[in-house]
Amino acid sequence: MVIAIANDHGGTVLKQQLLEQMERNPALEILDLGTDGVASVDYPEYAKRVCTALLSGEAQRGVLICGTGLGMSMAANRYSGIRAALCHDEYTARLSRQHNDANILVLGARTIGSGVAAAVLEVWLKEPFEGGRHQRRISQMDAQDELSFAD
Repeated sequence: MVIAIANDHGGTVLKQQLLEQMERNPALEILDLGTDGVASVDYPEYAKRVCTALLSGEAQRGVLICGTGLGMSMAANRYSGIRAALCHDEYTARLSRQHNDANILVLGARTIGSGVAAAVLEVWLKEPFEGGRHQRRISQMDAQDELSFAD
């Protein structure tokens, strides 16, 4: 599975830690689209890079990291077909996959410890989507993407 990962300046250190974790998994191919520095950059550009990789089929899932995770999740969820989940623990990571088929995991580097982030990523990568009644809800969200304010 190809995982696209990106970060802004607030997520550089956590990204490096998670990259090391993912590189130990031979089933993963990592596409690093983030910054490597701590100089201020604009998070919407990095969210766009990961969303574009997913929507083009270049990657199957994505990870976004910024200071709180809020900006990245807001920016990513503006793209039709993206379901970015800001997760703070293993429980929310598990349900984001099982119930919501989240295709992007968002983490806040300043709000989550590196150990918890590693555990969240591990669960999120392994957990399957359950489908069933949850697919019906995903389909409803997809249909909303096509609505205009005139509807």
